[in-house]
Amino acid sequence: MGPAELEAVARRLAAAYGAAVATVEGDALLAGYPQIHAVGRAAGEKQQPRLVDLTWGAADAPRVTLVGKGVCFDTGGLDLKPAAAMLTMKKDMGGAAHVLGLAAMVMDAGLPVRLRVLIPAVENAVSGDAFRPGDVLAARNGKTTEIGNTDAEGRLVLADALVEACADAPELLVDCATLTGAGRVALGTDVPALFANEEGVDVADELVAVSAGEQDQVWRLPLWPGYREQIDSKIADLKNIGAGPYGGAITAALYLAEFVEAPPDGGAPPPWLHLDMMAYNTGSKPGRPEGGEAMGMRALFRLLEARYKA
Repeated sequence: MGPAELEAVARRLAAAYGAAVATVEGDALLAGYPQIHAVGRAAGEKQQPRLVDLTWGAADAPRVTLVGKGVCFDTGGLDLKPAAAMLTMKKDMGGAAHVLGLAAMVMDAGLPVRLRVLIPAVENAVSGDAFRPGDVLAARNGKTTEIGNTDAEGRLVLADALVEACADAPELLVDCATLTGAGRVALGTDVPALFANEEGVDVADELVAVSAGEQDQVWRLPLWPGYREQIDSKIADLKNIGAGPYGGAITAALYLAEFVEAPPDGGAPPPWLHLDMMAYNTGSKPGRPEGGEAMGMRALFRLLEARYKA
């Protein structure tokens, strides 16, 4: 599955439930989503990077926006992954799969929300025009990022999508991503790490409680501001990797938090939940064969169902 095939899945889902889909693709991304373009441009004509934007529900209903990392294959870019680590990288669109699955559940249940799903769909490939370590990229909101490692690309594409998501002032913003190996070191492969901004703390606590009841466990880690200086850069606003080997899931979440903004007309940023997950079973268990796996999706649906009952 490449970006084009991932878009096709979103379009089939939209057709089944009467949702609308718009896509910004290829060089058209340069006008508003430059980091999505930078990460995905090396994949060539057949798998151009794109932002897939699905909307459903009444325009005056509470706004719920889901953002999913859609890195359809991740070579690691020029800071190439080891071969063994590359074997499972077709799962790196697991965040996108999660938000599409959650969207299907929301639409099928007819929850009274204005649902928006944003998927930056790219392949992190290697070619002569691949983005490079040392590059400085500008995101949709103008913040600049020094590239310390091209294998920390998911946060770059999510940044553009999160800025777009916040422009609508959603009542709740959730992103799902196979973002860091550090998250797996902290919690293992079965339990997604959950982060929340100050506005989303109460919702995060709700989700943790619901997840236990659903046997679909998520676990909250701190969005610890003490580590924010690790992503400072001397030549840009931010770096895309932390200063050392520790706390990588937290520094990645702190990077994303820089793009969860107050709406253009003022006020506070939306309540934001970030799930950093494996999205893959490394071995078979009863009812859970080896391969792609939904993690936290049922818990998220129960949270939305409780908050937005028909």
